[in-house]
Amino acid sequence: MNLRMAVMPETLTICRLEPEAAVPPWATAGTFFAITRTVEELSIVLPQEHVPASVHAEGGWRAFKIEGPIPFSAVGVLASVVGPLARSGISLFAISTFNTDYILVRTDQLEAARLALSRVGHAVW
Repeated sequence: MNLRMAVMPETLTICRLEPEAAVPPWATAGTFFAITRTVEELSIVLPQEHVPASVHAEGGWRAFKIEGPIPFSAVGVLASVVGPLARSGISLFAISTFNTDYILVRTDQLEAARLALSRVGHAVW
C-alpha cells in the first residue's frame, strides 16, 4: 500500500491533564488540535506555542498527515507506516480522525522518518 502524506508545518505538543479536568480554552487554539478523555487522563495535542508552561507536556513533535479520506474498510494503513518507522527505530504518536490518520514523530527524527517512509514507496512532501 503506497500512501501520500504531507508534513504539517506546526510543531506540536502532547499534553496530559487529570481525567476530571475541564477542557481548557487554550486546548482549542490553532488550526490543529486533538482532545481525548479516558478514565486515566485528558490528553491534548496542539501547536506548541499555545501550551502554558505549567502543563505536564512533551513538546517537539511534527505530524505526517495521510491523504484521505481513508475508507473504514481499508486494511493495513497504519501498519504500512508504523512498520517502516519501527524498523528505523523511530517512535511515534498516532491520531485518527473520521477522514484520515496523523502520525507524529519527534522533530529531530522528522527527516529520518521521511526517508524511511519514502523507501517503502510512500509519497511524502
